[in-house]
Parts: sequence; C-alpha cells; structure tokens
Amino acid sequence: MSPTKPIVLATLAIAISSSSFAQLEELTPEEQSYKDSIQALNEDNAAIASSQEAYNKGIDLFGQEKYSAAVQEFGKSIEFDPNFTAAYYNKGVAENKSEKYNDAVKTLTHLIKLKNAYSKAFFQRGLSYQGLNDYVKAEEDYEKSIKLDATNPKAYYNFGTLRFLQKDYEGAVKYFSKTISLDKANVNAYNDRGSSYRMLGKYPQAIADYEAAIAKNPNLAFVLNNLGTTKSKTKDYTGALASFNRAISIDASFHLAYNNRGVVQMNQGRMVDAEKDFKKALSVKSGYAPAASNLSALYFKKKEYKKALDQANKAISMDKSNAAAYVNRANAKEMTRDMNGACQDWLKAKELGSEAGKKYYAGNCGN
Repeated sequence: MSPTKPIVLATLAIAISSSSFAQLEELTPEEQSYKDSIQALNEDNAAIASSQEAYNKGIDLFGQEKYSAAVQEFGKSIEFDPNFTAAYYNKGVAENKSEKYNDAVKTLTHLIKLKNAYSKAFFQRGLSYQGLNDYVKAEEDYEKSIKLDATNPKAYYNFGTLRFLQKDYEGAVKYFSKTISLDKANVNAYNDRGSSYRMLGKYPQAIADYEAAIAKNPNLAFVLNNLGTTKSKTKDYTGALASFNRAISIDASFHLAYNNRGVVQMNQGRMVDAEKDFKKALSVKSGYAPAASNLSALYFKKKEYKKALDQANKAISMDKSNAAAYVNRANAKEMTRDMNGACQDWLKAKELGSEAGKKYYAGNCGN
C-alpha cells in the first residue's frame, strides 16, 4: 500500500464533510423533504426497536409470573409503538393475572378498536368482566369470541363457569360438554360438569365425571373431595371415606377433606374420629366456620350442650352468614332453657335460607 494513501483519504474525508456542511443551507424543497423522510424513518425504526426491546422484557417477566412488572414493560412498548397489537394483548393478559380488571378492560377495549375481529381479545376482556362480576358483559364477550373462533375450548369453559355461578346448571353442563368435545384432556371441565350434575341431583353422572377426571390425573385432591361428598349423598359412605382419605394423602393440609370426612364419620357414629377431623380442619384453617359449626353439632349429639354453644358462637364469629351455625346454637340454647334466644337464632337461620331453621322456628316459636 502506498504510504501517501492515508493522507489522500483524510483529505477526501474533510472535503466531503465540508461539502455536506455547506449544503445544509442549499437544499431544494424536494431534497429537504427527502432528508426529513429519512430522518422520520430512522426515528420510527429506533422507536420500533425500543418497543420490541420493552416487549421482550415484558414477555420474560410474564414467564417469571412477575405480572405487574410485565404490565409496565408492555406499557412502555405501546408508548414507543401505539399500534403494536401484541403488546396491548399481553398487557391485558398480565393485568388480568394481576387482578387489575378495570385496567385490563381499558387495554383490551383499545386493542379491539385496533383489531376488531380478534377472538382472543374478546375472550380476555370477558375474563376481565368476569373478574369484576359483570356477568352480562362477560357473556357477551365470550359469545363474540366463540363467534369468531368456534374451536376455542377456553371460551366455552369460561362460559360454563358463568352459567354455574348463576345457578344455571343445565346451561353449565352444555358448555362444559362442548369444552370436553374440543379438549378431552381438560380435567377441570370434567370436574366442573360433575359439580353441575351434582347440583342437579344427578349423582351417577356426577360420579362418572369426577372419576373420569381422576383417571386423567389421580393426584387432584379437590376432585377426590368432590367425589367423596357426592358418594356420601348416595349413602356410599365406604366409597366416600376412601375418596377423602386419598385426598388427604395427596394434600395433608386440605381442610375441606378433613371437614367432610368428619361429617361422614359423625353420621356413622364414630364421634372420636369425627371430632379429630373437625379439629384438624380448624388447625389447618383457623377461621373455617363450617368445621366449628360441625363441632357444635357433634357436641350436641353427645349432649355436651355448653360445648355445643361455645362452638356455635365461634362459628358465627367466623361467619355471620353461616345458617347451620345459628341452627346449632339455637338447638343448644333450647336445651339450656333459653327459648327466646333459640327462637331468635332459628329465625335468623330461616332468614338465611335454612330449611331446618324454618322448620324449628315454625314448630317451636310460631310462624
């Protein structure tokens, strides 16, 4: 290479730089427009790159279940690129995960304005409305989601949960059945359809669904608990106890299974075992009113009325809407010669919808 080459290049560079600098004041309107377009394009590219960077951070944080932090990153992504639909969608999903349902509604509504025919956006907004207990709007969005994509089992499943929550158990069965037809591995759909059948008093169908769920995943304590409570309704106490035992072997802190096993054992006259189960349920979950109420009923059966009264008081202090606890307290008060107090408690139980409260009040206190 010639030793004079670097000097020539340096001189050339200076010349170009000087020439470019001089032209700043001599651009034609067309040249200026072109220069502005290039600058705008570069700025857009930089914004898009920043948007993508924030979006990727949001995805990483979402994967770590750091949903609030993910929301912030998706928000930054949208600030850099207001038309980035994936960022809106994932921000809405993360807001739902964070239970920020009002924020999710706003985010997803904006997304739907940008991209109306988007089944998943309607589905996610339906989740938001469901979280806000606005079942009417939730159902409207699930219907729109299904109309746009009739093959999404999640939309049918959530629609089924809404029907169940509104005590439309036949409707719930319909939507859970559709879910199962699209996704035969959906254990929750089998369980929830089983619960719908149970609420309809169709116990054989309920048991079949719970057993189908267990066959797919034998380690689901909550399904075994549901199976146990349904078998106890059919007087299959041996089967019920076996289900509760399996549930507890899977989850030793499952208070519902202890309580329900205690009920079966109390009904079978095994008072010592029942008392242990109710106390265990309370030790696992100290504020669980049904276990305290059941202890009250157990002590009443044993004619230990003072203990029955104490446990009923505890149950009511835990949950003032527990109708059974008022019935149990009223029964204990009757046996301790406090008929006025008993009538007040039976009346309260009646007002809370208890058939036993209604019966005892009518039989002992008038209409």
